[in-house]
Amino acid sequence: MNDASTTRFDAVRIGVVSISDRASAGVYADQGLPALKTWLTSALKNPVEWVERLIPDEQDGISATLIELVDAERCDLVLTTGGTGPAPRDVTPEATLAVAHKVMPGFGEQMRQISLAFVPTAILSRQVAVIRGRALVINLPGQPKAIAETLQGLPAATPPVPGIFAAVPYCIDLIGGPYLETDDTVCRAFRPKSAQRAPRPVA
Repeated sequence: MNDASTTRFDAVRIGVVSISDRASAGVYADQGLPALKTWLTSALKNPVEWVERLIPDEQDGISATLIELVDAERCDLVLTTGGTGPAPRDVTPEATLAVAHKVMPGFGEQMRQISLAFVPTAILSRQVAVIRGRALVINLPGQPKAIAETLQGLPAATPPVPGIFAAVPYCIDLIGGPYLETDDTVCRAFRPKSAQRAPRPVA
């Protein structure tokens, strides 16, 4: 693990969006945004600028928020939580696909594989991931425990099942974003050797 006092890491701008009618109306406290930020703070060595949104399950509003975070706020990575099931009000995947420039189906496939280790109803989840401009947008489950499991994977399983975040840094490399560096004790990012960068000393 690199010493943060002697190593310089790229700054990253991350949008986190919790999508819930009741939480956005103040019926109960939102748990999605704290769960996203807690896991990402533990996993990333990079300094993070957060852009947070708590919004209802409205398709046009979700799409507008994603466009704002990518096009206006210049987020490198946007993670949403909530609204990915089969219920009539669950429209996060549709809203995400509506603003996509490219679809990245492998993320959703891996999230469902991880969740199926716990509950058979994981096949009802409809999470998607897309590229918009130079940002990666990923839909995550709504429960804090499931958020951590899908990002981190199941390292103790036999065989181990990698989480989706292991592929995020290299994906962001490929679309022109900052170089994300992870704490290997939380999530070991995978890059081919040709894409790995030596630590940069603090100037």
